Amino acid sequence: MPDDHAPLTLVTVPCLQDNYAFLLHDGSTRRTALVDAPEAAPIRAELDRRGWRLDDILITHHHADHVQAVEALREGARVIGNAADRHRLPPLDLAILPGDPLEVCGEAVTVIDTPGHTVGHVSYHFARSALAFTADTLMALGCGRLFEGTAQQMWDSLLRLRALPPDTTVCSGHEYTEANGRFALTVDGDNDRLRDRVARVRAARSRNEPTVPSSLREEIETNPFLRADDPALKSAMGMSDRPDAEVFGAIRSAKDSFR
Repeated sequence: MPDDHAPLTLVTVPCLQDNYAFLLHDGSTRRTALVDAPEAAPIRAELDRRGWRLDDILITHHHADHVQAVEALREGARVIGNAADRHRLPPLDLAILPGDPLEVCGEAVTVIDTPGHTVGHVSYHFARSALAFTADTLMALGCGRLFEGTAQQMWDSLLRLRALPPDTTVCSGHEYTEANGRFALTVDGDNDRLRDRVARVRAARSRNEPTVPSSLREEIETNPFLRADDPALKSAMGMSDRPDAEVFGAIRSAKDSFR
C-alpha cells in the first residue's frame, strides 16, 4: 500500500449518557467502519449526514452499551469480533483472534488482546492512521473496572497499549475523564502535567466539549493506571518494594471506592 495513502477520517459519535462510538472513513475507497455500537440513532444520523454507508462493525467486548445497536445498524455490514468471545457477542461475520491479519477501510489492523475489564476484550490498532480503539481497557485518565479479569491481566493489557507509538490517538469508550482526573490527583498530585491536564479537562467539560479521544503520550505522562511501575508513584502509594501489578491493583481498588 502506498506510503502516501491518507489517514482515515475519524468521527467521534456521542451515544447514550456517556458512551462514544467511532466512525472511520477511507476517502479513496469510500469504505466506512464503526467501532462499537452503543446506540443506533446518533450513529445513523452521522452516517446519513456524511453520505456514508457502513461496511464493517468492529466490536471490542460484549457489554450491552457497546453492542446493543449492532443488529439495527448491521444492514449488510461485516461484523467483526473476538472469536474467543463469540458465544456472547452479536452474530459475527468475521471471528478473529488477537494477532490474526485484518484489513478494515483499506488499512491493516492489529487486534490486541486486552483482557481485564472482560476476559474477551480486544483493542484495535490502525498503525498507519495512528489510532487505537481501546474501549473500556485504557480510558482517558483511567481504565475499566475489573469485572471479569485480574489486576495482572489488566496491567499486562495496559502495558501492551502503552507500548504503541506515543503519537497514537486513543479512542476510548466513555466520557469519564473529569471524574478520573479527580481521582488521579489523589494518588499522583505532585505530577505537574496531570494537574495541568485536569484543569484543561474541567474547562472543556464546562463548555460541554468531549475529552475523548486523547493522546497516548499524554496518557503515559498523566494516567496513574499506566504508571504503576513509576518509582515516584509507587513511593507515594507506600508500595516501593511491591510488584507493579500489585501496585496497579491497589490503584484500581482505590478508584473503585472513590467518591
